[in-house]
Amino acid sequence: MSEEVGERMHFRVTIFGSARIRRETPIYDMIYRLAKMISEAGMDLVTGGGPGLMNAASEGHHAGQTSREIHSIGLRINLPFEQGESAHLDIKREFNHFSNRLDKFMQFSNVVVVAPGGVGTLLELMYTWQLMQVKQICNIPLILLGDMWPDLVRWIKKWLLQNKLLDNNDVELLFLAKTYLDAFTIIKKAHQGYIEGDKHFCLNYKKYKI
Repeated sequence: MSEEVGERMHFRVTIFGSARIRRETPIYDMIYRLAKMISEAGMDLVTGGGPGLMNAASEGHHAGQTSREIHSIGLRINLPFEQGESAHLDIKREFNHFSNRLDKFMQFSNVVVVAPGGVGTLLELMYTWQLMQVKQICNIPLILLGDMWPDLVRWIKKWLLQNKLLDNNDVELLFLAKTYLDAFTIIKKAHQGYIEGDKHFCLNYKKYKI
């Protein structure tokens, strides 16, 4: 990865999601449309660089590009089984260990969108949330997009919050978004705050609720 391109300060939206979800599904189309809007707004995109929803994101971002200054970045993981590469990546980086890759995601991300996914997506969600909880990274909008997440948040409130295994401020770090337009509303508010303020500031996440 070019250090000049890869490390410079751009507003970047990371999208996590399953490699197994196919093109003909509604959530694939939703991620494509969201990534296209992210690109049209002049923001970089970061994904895991694989197929499925990662490809939906890179494909949509490419479709919305109006400037060579905007990039789709793929942080790929080397796995013992073959995984296809998503299309339309401008910048690629390969990792042998999930831990190093997750830390690079955190370094790059100004917003995180979590689309439907399995164990890998849950790992990415929980790692982001954990680092925000213990203030090892700034509070950034952590957007749970799609129908599979409200049940998880209800479980968190029932078992973790009620048993005082976390507190309400931790739960408030999670943003539920039903549609890609809901998600983009939060992204735009965060982007505006980024433009108006210090590029290293920690966000007051309560400002970005829909």
